[in-house]
Amino acid sequence: MVGIAASSSEGLSTGQTRSTARATTLGILAALAGLMFGLDTGVVAGALPFIATDFHAGDVLQGWIVSSMMAGAAVGSLFAGRISVRFGRTGAMLGAAILFLIGTLLCALAPGAAIMIVGRIFLGLAVGVAAFAAPLYISEITVESVRGSMISFYQLMVSLGIFLAFVSDSLLASGGHWRWMLGVMAVPASFFLVIVLILPHSPRWLMMRGETEHARRVLQSLRSDEEVAEAELIDIQSRLQKSSDAGIGLFKSNPNFRRTVFLGMLLQIMQQLSGINALLYYAPRVFQAAHFGTNAAIWATTLVGLTNMALTGVAIACVDRWGRRPLLILSCAIAAFSLAGVGTLLAIGANSFESQLLLCGFVLLFVAGFAIGEGPLVWTLCSEVQPTRGRDFGIGCSTVTNWAANWAISNMFPLGMAMMGASVTFLMFALFNGLFIVVTVLFVPETKGVSLEKLEANLFAGMRLRDLGR
Repeated sequence: MVGIAASSSEGLSTGQTRSTARATTLGILAALAGLMFGLDTGVVAGALPFIATDFHAGDVLQGWIVSSMMAGAAVGSLFAGRISVRFGRTGAMLGAAILFLIGTLLCALAPGAAIMIVGRIFLGLAVGVAAFAAPLYISEITVESVRGSMISFYQLMVSLGIFLAFVSDSLLASGGHWRWMLGVMAVPASFFLVIVLILPHSPRWLMMRGETEHARRVLQSLRSDEEVAEAELIDIQSRLQKSSDAGIGLFKSNPNFRRTVFLGMLLQIMQQLSGINALLYYAPRVFQAAHFGTNAAIWATTLVGLTNMALTGVAIACVDRWGRRPLLILSCAIAAFSLAGVGTLLAIGANSFESQLLLCGFVLLFVAGFAIGEGPLVWTLCSEVQPTRGRDFGIGCSTVTNWAANWAISNMFPLGMAMMGASVTFLMFALFNGLFIVVTVLFVPETKGVSLEKLEANLFAGMRLRDLGR
């Protein structure tokens, strides 16, 4: 972007400060997709022990109940790009909201494991589409100075959803009311459905469809300052005109675009190999391996959710001040250290009260480390580095990769715990986090305060990935 729209947060004029208010509000509303994501991610952790008892589910079936949502999300993200292009980012989120509601009702009323898995697949389809469309929408309606924070706010909503699901599970755990644990999710699903109906289309999507006047009106409502809106409109138009290829065509013809697609996929794989979702889905089981009682394990899981939410808030406050790379490196270092501690304690046996407290501390430190970087920043970077013409395809590839890796890890984690032991499993995750530091140093660009158009220009000029923000 040019002119005022490209200035830093410190240099914002009063006009631009006003211009971001509506965009910020709409971004927060779109981020409620993350709340639904988090609720459906977190609720299964507390409900699973009771579901397993009622449905006589062993390790393999429990793995399928949990991972079926990830399988659905992988499929949903495959089609999310096409849906987003055809119906817009808001249209995609509307479809996701309907699927959230259907999936929630199927799970809560499931008479057996088969219907439960079908319901979880519906939830996964919703998550796959929403996780693609919402961060993309937010990145396209906000200005550079707050873009990182706003996309990270989506991850805060994910963390809040996980925490609220853990709290709900804890309150209902004493009676084993797993149907209520799953059923209460229909309330936020209905609310999200109503909210999506008031969101305007993304101006970039409107420009891709040739609806210039409509895009101009939306930008003016988001920016208020007509000069800023017009400069941004011209910038978007110029980028669209510089490439006649889109999606798979651009991927085949342009090696520079392939680099950002592969970077997004690599970041998503590394995020899943951090071990966070294995912990979130099976947290009570991990604590029980350290000899926590069932109720104590579920309440300890709630503390995990609270830590995740609180530290994601820290990430939002810091991402546009400190930058993406420093936070990501710090995050990986903390995660590697803490998981090494968890693995070591599980190896020697956390039998005493003191060792159990220390293990709980290491788990919380890992969650804190993940929340300040690996969680929100991977999604932020994946939405920032893709060029306009290939953004739907590029983010679609990274989202599919995320859910495919998520499915594989969540499906295999119970068997891995049984075959290798909890200690070896978490030491392996610690090693992956160390590897993520190397990936960040070598390939991840600093995008703080850099317009999407400048990142695109540097990409197509052939600059190294880690130098795209210069």
